Amino acid sequence: MTLARNQTLDMRGWLLGISVLTIGLDRWTKHLVSDNVGEGSAITVIPGVFRISHILNPGAAFSLFTDSPHPDHTRWFLVAFSLLAAIVVFGILLRIGRRMTMTTIALALVLGGDIGNLWDRIRTGLVIDFLEVHIVHYHWPDFNVADSAIVIGGILLMLASLRSKEKDHA
Repeated sequence: MTLARNQTLDMRGWLLGISVLTIGLDRWTKHLVSDNVGEGSAITVIPGVFRISHILNPGAAFSLFTDSPHPDHTRWFLVAFSLLAAIVVFGILLRIGRRMTMTTIALALVLGGDIGNLWDRIRTGLVIDFLEVHIVHYHWPDFNVADSAIVIGGILLMLASLRSKEKDHA
């Protein structure tokens, strides 16, 4: 396929593919954990550092809102927020996703991660978290593939922002 010099290949399909792959990986790993690790249990992978756990999180990232006095309100607030975020990020990807950049890859990861956790919230009201990390005496809140994609996407967005500022100064 030959493109004219001023044309670029539209990358939106590939970027949405990254989102779909992220959702699929998130669903698959949550399914594996649900089938193989008892709720509240864990399998030690690296003693004192890393375990595969099975935690049902009714809250948001880092277990925010877990102790809410109105869990149903919290659930639907998180569903609405996640749905709005997915719509906004999807719209931005459609608008700027003609090129594959650090920013568009980041947005694709955020979209996939958002939908992965949104799926759980709509279906059961609880997000399955299963990656448990300990760093010295600090226990990092359990997380999942969707959370990882959102964090990696956020870091890439920050790096893209810093890179564009460096270009502006050059």
